Amino acid sequence: MPHLERDGASLFYSVQGEGLPIVFIHPPLLTSENFKYQVDELSKQYQVITFDIRGHGKSSYSCTPLTYSIIAQDIKSLLDHLQIPKAFLCGYSTGGSIVLEFLLTYGDRAFGGIVISGMSEVFGVLKDKVFLGYSLAKQKAIPLLALSVCKSNSNNDDMYQLLLQAAMKGNAKNIEQYYGYSFDYNCTDQLKKIHLPVLLVYGRKDRQFHAYAKILHKKLPHNELKFIENVKHQIPTKAAAELNVEMVRFMGKQKDYTP
Repeated sequence: MPHLERDGASLFYSVQGEGLPIVFIHPPLLTSENFKYQVDELSKQYQVITFDIRGHGKSSYSCTPLTYSIIAQDIKSLLDHLQIPKAFLCGYSTGGSIVLEFLLTYGDRAFGGIVISGMSEVFGVLKDKVFLGYSLAKQKAIPLLALSVCKSNSNNDDMYQLLLQAAMKGNAKNIEQYYGYSFDYNCTDQLKKIHLPVLLVYGRKDRQFHAYAKILHKKLPHNELKFIENVKHQIPTKAAAELNVEMVRFMGKQKDYTP
C-alpha cells in the first residue's frame, strides 16, 4: 500500500488510470472507499487519485490537529510527490469545503473543482448534525457513528461492509477534529476570489442543502449548478452513474490543461 510520509503522519493514497488527474476528498469518518464507483469508472480515462485524510482509514493518527489548511497542504504535498503540476479537485459533503479551501490557497495547482453536496459554511439543521458527529467522536463512540453514516451512504450490503470496515479504522481524536473544524469553517465571503471553474452537484431531494447550493451558485464567479433527480445527499454511492457523467461532461468542457 503506497503511503506518503508528511509532518509525522503517514497518508495512504491510491492512483489508478492515466490522463487528466482528479483528486477525491472524503468527509469525516468516511474514507476514500466512498469513491469506489468513481474510481472504477473514471479511471478508464482519467488518472484518479484518492487518499485517506489523517486519522481516517489506512492513514495514521496525526499529532498535528486536523484543519482544512493541513488537509489542503497534504493534497499539495501528494501532488508534489506524484509530480503532478495541476489536477481537478473533487470533494463530497465537507470534502467540498476542502476543495474550496484548496482553490483559495493553491489555485495555481488546480484546473478547477467539483463540489458534491457541499458547502462554504454550515448553519441550521446541518450545524446540529455536525455537532452530533463531533460529540460522538469526542466520546469515542466511533462504532455507533460509523453504523449510521456508513448505512446512509451505502446502496447495498457489500458497499456497507466496505465503508464500515474502513471507517472503523479511524482515530476518534482526528475524526473529532475534522467534525469540529467543519462546524466553524466559513469561506463564503472569499468565494469571489475563486476564478477557476467549479461544478456544483446536489441531489434534488436533499432540500436542506439547496440553500448551500444557492450560496455557492451566486457567489462563485465561474460555476455550473446541476441537480440529480431522485437522490438525497449521498450522490457518490447512490447516483454514481449520473455523477460520473456530469463529471466527464464538465471536465471535457475545460480546455486549458497546460501545467
